[in-house]
Formats: sequence, structure tokens, C-alpha cells
Amino acid sequence: MDKILKAYLDHAAEMIGHRSPSEIAHDDAVVDALRQGHSIKESLAIAGAKFPDEAIEWNNDNIDDISAHYDYLRNHSDIIKMDEVHTKK
Repeated sequence: MDKILKAYLDHAAEMIGHRSPSEIAHDDAVVDALRQGHSIKESLAIAGAKFPDEAIEWNNDNIDDISAHYDYLRNHSDIIKMDEVHTKK
């Protein structure tokens, strides 16, 4: 594995932390909704309806931090997908 990719993945693991399978599914649902053009608030509502036990409570004081977290997850997902495509070649 490339040193830069390894360093990125180590850092990403620190940033994202351990997540249960249901947390991952919820996060994926939020990211999917964001990719479809929904706002972060709409995306959280969509994911919360699908995974009510993982629903995130937000308010105007923390929505920007939550949005930044999901932007990071979306970008991380894109990087992982690009690496998978590159690795398969």
C-alpha cells in the first residue's frame, strides 16, 4: 500500500472512529441523501426515518459541525471508491 494512502487511512480511522454496523448504515444513508442533492437537515431526516435508533438530534448550534462531519464522510467514501477502482486495474 502506498505510504500516502496508508497515512490518509490511519488519519481517517482516527477522525471517523469505531462505528457499529447500524451507525455505518445510518451514515451511508445520510451521505446517499446528500449525494442526491438534499440539504443536511433533509438528509438527517431521511436517514433518521430509515434508522430511527441512530437518528441524530441536531440544532442550529451544532448543524454546521454535523454537516462538516458528513462532508468528510462523503469525501472519504469517494477516496475509498477511487482507490478500489485504481487497485482493480
